[in-house]
Amino acid sequence: MSPLLKSFAALSDETRMSIVDQLITQGELPAGDLAPGAGISAPAISRHLKVLREAGLITQRADGTKRLYSARPEGLRMIAEWTHSRKAFWQGSLDRLEAALMEDNA
Repeated sequence: MSPLLKSFAALSDETRMSIVDQLITQGELPAGDLAPGAGISAPAISRHLKVLREAGLITQRADGTKRLYSARPEGLRMIAEWTHSRKAFWQGSLDRLEAALMEDNA
């Protein structure tokens, strides 16, 4: 699986998307701070974090007995670049959709 597909697959899960969003907005966090917001068990959070690490979307570092997680800009940049490279296609498609809807309403 390509790195891009692995990233999209990892983010297709609502919990993992929420974790990445938390790390982007709040910065580096220990796993324990992620579990209460997700409403799932610590082992389940650990499994989600592993998927995100393997996809290259987050990093982990040890601080004593704590494991701290942060969003990985390089992994997120890859998604942003892919999305941006298709911007013209989507903008054109949305413009055509808007024109069709306006025509139907006229």
